[in-house]
Amino acid sequence: MSELPSPKGAEIGRRIGVGLMYGLWRPRVLGAWKVPASGPLIFAVNHSHNIDGPMVIGVAPRASHFLVKKEAFVGPLGPFMEGVGQIKVDRDTTDRTAITRALGVLENGGVLGIFPEGTRGEGDFAALRAGLAYFAVRSGAPIVPVAVLGSTERRGRLIKGLPPLRSRVDVVFGDPFEAGDGSGRRTRKALDEATERIQKQLAAHLENARRLTGR
Repeated sequence: MSELPSPKGAEIGRRIGVGLMYGLWRPRVLGAWKVPASGPLIFAVNHSHNIDGPMVIGVAPRASHFLVKKEAFVGPLGPFMEGVGQIKVDRDTTDRTAITRALGVLENGGVLGIFPEGTRGEGDFAALRAGLAYFAVRSGAPIVPVAVLGSTERRGRLIKGLPPLRSRVDVVFGDPFEAGDGSGRRTRKALDEATERIQKQLAAHLENARRLTGR
């Protein structure tokens, strides 16, 4: 069995993330009290900026292990990301190692972070992959929807895909919910139904977050 990501490493990553995110941007965090204080949990995060993952890692009340595309593990960043408990995933195959490590995090009562849309895009949860449903149904872990809403204006950006430095970035945590129907079924039909259920919940949370923040 592959070695599980380090909870201690993830906590160190969270502390680094706090300093970095508050140093470069102006995060406003809403609903953090909704995040269960213990037990397995999945953060389902929309993905429209490159900082979405680090931002959630930094401002969330619990340390988290995100599934991150292997392309991000380049140069010295690779060992650093593994050191702070993040999980490298090959999106072109069924990455059994990543799946095992992700399930291991949940089995140990940790927090798994997922971008259910896969790649960075509109960040509106429109195209969900089945991976999130699989992890939620298989582990029984509740999902907490997370909306990261940053400035989308081009002006003031140093790097494409990042909000302008010192701009406000809102991170809104939603109510935890169960993806499965309670039967524990893991059939293709059950996963499809769970994906549909998740999509509705995430879309509703995003709409609510936009209303709350005026974004």
